Amino acid sequence: MNRPKASVKNSWFRMQASNESEADIYIYDEIGYWGVTAKQFVANLKALGDITHINLHINSPGGDVFDGIAIFNALKHHGASITAYIDGLAASMASVIAMVGNPVIMPENTMMMIHKPWGFTGGDANDMRDYADLLDKLEGVLIPAYMAKTGKSQEEIAAMLEDETWLSGAECLALGFADEVTPSLQAMACIQSKRIEEFEKMPRTIRNMITPPRNTTQRDPQPTITQPVITAPENVNATDIRQQVIAEQKARVNNIQDLFAMFGGKHQELQAQCVADVECSVEQAKDKLLAELGKSATPSNKSTQAQTQAHVYAGNGNFVGDGIRQALMARAGYEDMQRDNVYNGTTLRELARMSLTERGFGVASYNPMQMVGFALTHSTSDFGNILLDVANKALLQGWDESAETFEQWTKKGQLSDFKTAHRVGMGGFPSLRQVREGAEYKYITTGDKGETIALATYGEIFSVTRQAIINDDLNQLTDVPMKMGRAAKATIGDLVYATLTANGKLSDGKTLFHADHKNMATGAIDISNLDKGRQLMRTQKEGERALNIRPAYILVPVALETTANQTIKSASVKGADVNAGVINPIQNFAEVIAEARLDDADPAAWYLAAAQGSDTIEVAYLNGVDAPYIDQQEGFTTDGIATKVRIDAGVAPLDYRGLVKSSGK
Repeated sequence: MNRPKASVKNSWFRMQASNESEADIYIYDEIGYWGVTAKQFVANLKALGDITHINLHINSPGGDVFDGIAIFNALKHHGASITAYIDGLAASMASVIAMVGNPVIMPENTMMMIHKPWGFTGGDANDMRDYADLLDKLEGVLIPAYMAKTGKSQEEIAAMLEDETWLSGAECLALGFADEVTPSLQAMACIQSKRIEEFEKMPRTIRNMITPPRNTTQRDPQPTITQPVITAPENVNATDIRQQVIAEQKARVNNIQDLFAMFGGKHQELQAQCVADVECSVEQAKDKLLAELGKSATPSNKSTQAQTQAHVYAGNGNFVGDGIRQALMARAGYEDMQRDNVYNGTTLRELARMSLTERGFGVASYNPMQMVGFALTHSTSDFGNILLDVANKALLQGWDESAETFEQWTKKGQLSDFKTAHRVGMGGFPSLRQVREGAEYKYITTGDKGETIALATYGEIFSVTRQAIINDDLNQLTDVPMKMGRAAKATIGDLVYATLTANGKLSDGKTLFHADHKNMATGAIDISNLDKGRQLMRTQKEGERALNIRPAYILVPVALETTANQTIKSASVKGADVNAGVINPIQNFAEVIAEARLDDADPAAWYLAAAQGSDTIEVAYLNGVDAPYIDQQEGFTTDGIATKVRIDAGVAPLDYRGLVKSSGK
């Protein structure tokens, strides 16, 4: 097997194969120093071939977090066994890389340091908060590496990171960061990076061992280490080179587009300039964008009026997600538009893209269908949840604004499960028994004598398609769920009035309206017949005790609404002169509720009902949630998100004594 030849080059690492199955890797100095990235490290690691063991030597203050993560993953998944040697210092990101070792060996006088990720950035308050969120996310990525090695909890590791913890070899062994401690080293290699000057709690002893004396001049990095390189083939294919150049340019353009996408498309002219300049790298584009942002920056102690009035979205730290949500809510008419929201007027397609780029996902290489699908389904994307919030708002608005009448007079209840429940009616307890002095109180039980009620689930599914997002069709997010909200309440209304008009049997074996129940009357709506109906309800009894139930509502078909209002609301008796002194004895004794479903059942019949909350007809909801639910999942049969609307409710008559029916004839 031909091993790659070594060449002299400035770098913070070197690799060399000691034999056919083993290699030595040295990470000495700052990771990412001299412009050498993890990409070169991984390429050289692959060039070592099928080795089975790696001796990993570390003497580094850390460095670029993303390069470090890439190196950690490359080593962890390489397949070779790894022995990690801490030759001096494994600080910051270098300590994370050391966790791939099994075992990790440390001389007594070497050190390891772990701390929270840190960095610096520029921009306004939102930019700074976004950067803080990024650092928190990075911490969440690094902690599992320490946990897997030490067996410590997330909370324990997080506390050590917070304190910038410095550990000797013996301390690392005791805490599980190392597996073996060897005698002290006589000398350590010098670390060229000035990064160690940034560590606040670095012990003086270790600082003196690894940094040049203060009275010496800091030398430039010297080419003292070697690493393998892959020799280029003698015959160069021009087509391959051209394709490689095209691929590199495409990657450059995609990365620049993703970079600018994070700022809501506000710097398109600068983006176009960076893309057009083939010599402009992603790093240079970052610098140009930062300079552009700095032009409009204002010192924090000289805030302008616009800044002091700037809108800060919900306090969960997700500024892009909250901004997108607020802009969509405003566009749908559910919230007031915030003038400073940069996402106002942005299309659904662009909002989908921004919800991904804010999370650091590059999407420039995706076509629109792929990009929208990714935004809807990816586990860390906000977009699906944002659309769900808007749809849920529309659903509830449709429910609330639905012109249903049953809520005015029925009793609202709740059930905790779908089992059949028993209710006690108005006369469940005729009276309380006297308790004589010194006597015991007696129990009274309801048993299973009451009326029964049980829940059922009602629902439908609609889809929010990728095509609708691409076409900026807000209708699928607003009109459709709003209509389904209305349909959900109409479903409950159908159940209530079907129960009222169907006249089903109660637990006593008799129908709801029955002669034996003394709640049936005859005759059209007039003072006399209404008064007879009122008397029937007022004289209902439980045993020998009168319940004295007062009618509160008269339920009529729409065809009888005018007649009912004239009869009940008139100050005088029909046919008498208004000044004759003949008053209307039933004036305003009940509120008129006109319901079109009653026209379909019997246009002549009318009903009296007791006050709301009385035991007439109950509408029960699962756990008392009197509104429809909405859930989403990625559609299998539809190219988008399947959205399910459901409501769990049950309707049943509770007691016949709070209702009276007249045939109207």
